[in-house]
Amino acid sequence: MHEIFIEAESFRELGGWVVDQQSMQTLHSSYIMAHGMGIPVTDAVTDLHVDHAGEYYVWALTRDWTAVWNVPESVGTFKILADGKALPAVLGTNGKTWAWQSAGKIFLEQGAHTLALHDLTGFNGRCDAVYLSDRPETPDSANKIRTRLGKNAVQENDTVFDFIVVGGGVAGICMALAAFRGGANALLIHDRGVLGGCNSSEIRVCMGGMIGLAPYDNLGNVVKEIAPVSGHPTIFDAAHYEDDRKRFAFEDGGYDKNILFNKSVTGVEMHNAHICAVICTDVLTGEKTKYKAKLFADCTGDAVLARMAGAKTMYGREAQSVFGESLAPKEHENIVMGHSIRWYSEKEPQPSSFPDIRLGLDFNDRNYLNVYNGDWEQETGFYRDMADDIEYIRDYGLRAIYANWAYQKNHCHNKADYADYHLKWVSALGGKRESYRVIGDYILTQKDIESRIHHEDGTACLSWSIDMHFPEPDNSENFGEPFRSFAYHRGIVSPYPVPYRCLYARDAENLFLGGRVISTSHVAFSSARVMRTLGMLGEAAGLAAGICREHDCLPREVYTKYLPELQDRMKKGVKIPCAFECPTNAEEAYHFKDAGWFSFDHPELSDKKDKAARIKLKKGMDLLGLPHKYPLPEKFTVSD
Repeated sequence: MHEIFIEAESFRELGGWVVDQQSMQTLHSSYIMAHGMGIPVTDAVTDLHVDHAGEYYVWALTRDWTAVWNVPESVGTFKILADGKALPAVLGTNGKTWAWQSAGKIFLEQGAHTLALHDLTGFNGRCDAVYLSDRPETPDSANKIRTRLGKNAVQENDTVFDFIVVGGGVAGICMALAAFRGGANALLIHDRGVLGGCNSSEIRVCMGGMIGLAPYDNLGNVVKEIAPVSGHPTIFDAAHYEDDRKRFAFEDGGYDKNILFNKSVTGVEMHNAHICAVICTDVLTGEKTKYKAKLFADCTGDAVLARMAGAKTMYGREAQSVFGESLAPKEHENIVMGHSIRWYSEKEPQPSSFPDIRLGLDFNDRNYLNVYNGDWEQETGFYRDMADDIEYIRDYGLRAIYANWAYQKNHCHNKADYADYHLKWVSALGGKRESYRVIGDYILTQKDIESRIHHEDGTACLSWSIDMHFPEPDNSENFGEPFRSFAYHRGIVSPYPVPYRCLYARDAENLFLGGRVISTSHVAFSSARVMRTLGMLGEAAGLAAGICREHDCLPREVYTKYLPELQDRMKKGVKIPCAFECPTNAEEAYHFKDAGWFSFDHPELSDKKDKAARIKLKKGMDLLGLPHKYPLPEKFTVSD
C-alpha cells in the first residue's frame, strides 16, 4: 500500500485558515478552521512528494460542525485542490463527528505536487488531516495511522530543568518571569503562537483587578511590566493588547530561548505523587517530545497537567454543606461561569451584505439581540465540560453570533440601522472564565474573604468583587441552551490576601498552581479570577519556586520550613529591569565604541586591551587633559 498522511495544521501556508489546539486532549491533534466571518478565506497550501505514480483516493478528516443542531445544510464547507484542480466532493458535510470524508480520486505522477484546502463559505469549515492512498477503503483512525507511520514516537530532551511552567497566559508569564529572574533554569510551554492567553490579541479580554497592595506592594511588578497600556471592555482593536510587550519581557533577559510555542502537554510521567516529565505534542507538526524537571506548574486554565498527575479537582458550584458559604447552592450544581467570544462590527461607507443563515436558532423581532458587538455577556457552556466540550462550546457561541447578526442584517424591523455595518472581528477561540480547580493544602472560600480570616501565609490580594455569572433567564427560555449571561456582584470591602497554600497541589507534591486552577471554592474563585490578581499570584508562586530550587525542597515545604523567606521575597518583589538605567555610582572610565570601556575604578571589569586600543586611550586623555579621581591602571598604559 502506498499512503501519504499530512496534518492540516502543518501546511506550508495556512492562508486564512487558523489553528485550533483547544481539543488536543480529546482529538489528540489540533486542526485548522476557515474563520472568515462569512467571507471565504484564502487557501491553505502545502507540498507533497509522490514516490509511486498512480491513482490515489483522497480523504479529509473533517466534520459538519452545525450538524449537532440538525441544521439541514452545512455552512462550513470546503474542497481539496490537487495541483490547482478541485476534487469533486464538497467537504465538511459528513455529519457531526470527526470522520474521514472522501474528496475523490486523482491520478498523480511521481514527483512534486501541491495540495490546497479551498474554503467555500468563510463559516468555520475545518480539517484535521489529509490522507492519500492507492486503496479505496476508508482509512484507519488518524491516531492509528500516525502510530503506523512513526509519528507518535516520543523524542527526549536531555535537560533536567529546575522548573517547567505549562501555560503562557498572564499567570504563567508572571510565574515564569519570576522564576527566570530568580536564577532558575526554567521552561515555559505554551500551546499558542503568542503569549497572553485571554489578554492576547487572539481573545482580547482586558486585565482586571488591582496590583501593588499591602502587605506586599511589590507583588504586581511583573503584571505592570507586561500589561497593555490601555485596557477597557470597550476596546477591541488587536494593537491595544500588545502581544509583543509580553514577548519582549522574556527577550530582554535572554529567556525567550526557553519558551516553547505551539506545544501542548498531552502526557505525563509520574513516580508516585511526583511529576518527573511532561510529554508535549507540537500543535503544528504533531511531533512529540519529553521534557523533565524538578518542579512543574499548571497554568493551563483547565488543570490539564494536574488532572493527568492524579491531583483531585473541583468543578461547578459546591453545595452549602461543603464550605458553609451563603452564596453556594443547597445542592451541588454542575454549572460553571461560561466561555465568551468577543466580537465587534465596524461601519463602512457603503452597505454590506451578510449571508442569511439561521443555524437552527429561531430569532424574531421579540428575541433577537440589538447589538453591534459582544463582550462578557456573550457567554456559553455553563452546563458543559469546559475542557472536553470546548469545541462544542466555542461553536455554539459562533452559532449565536452569526445567526443573530444574519437576522439583524436581513430580517429585523430596524435592519436599516445595520446596513452599513460589517463584522470586523470575531475571536476564533474565545476565552474561558472558569474550568477545573485543583485542591491545594487550603481551599479559599467565601467565609475566608467575608469573615476576614487571617492566614499567616497570605500572598497577593484579591481586589475584585465576588462576581458570579449565570445564564440569562430570558435567553434560556427563548433558546433552551443559553448564550447570554448576567452577573451578580458582591463587594469584598477591602483587599484580601490569598494563602500560599492555595498555590500548590495537595496530591502532586511538586506541582504549583496558577491562573484559573488555583485552590478556591467556586464563590471565592469569582473574586480571584481576574488577570491582574492571577498574575500577582503567579509572581508569588514563581518566587516560591526559586526557594524550592535553592533549598532542594517541595512547594509544601516553603510553607512549613521557609515561609519567612518567601515573605521577605514578596516584600522585595520581582526585580524589573529598567532599560538603560545607568545607576548612580563612583565610576571613572573612558569609552570608545570600537575599543570598549577603560574602567579606572574597577580595571578588572575591562577586557584585555591591545596596543592599538591603549594608544587610542592615551591620545584621548592627552586631548582632554582632565584631572582623574583614580590613578591610571597599569594595564592601560602604553609601553615603549
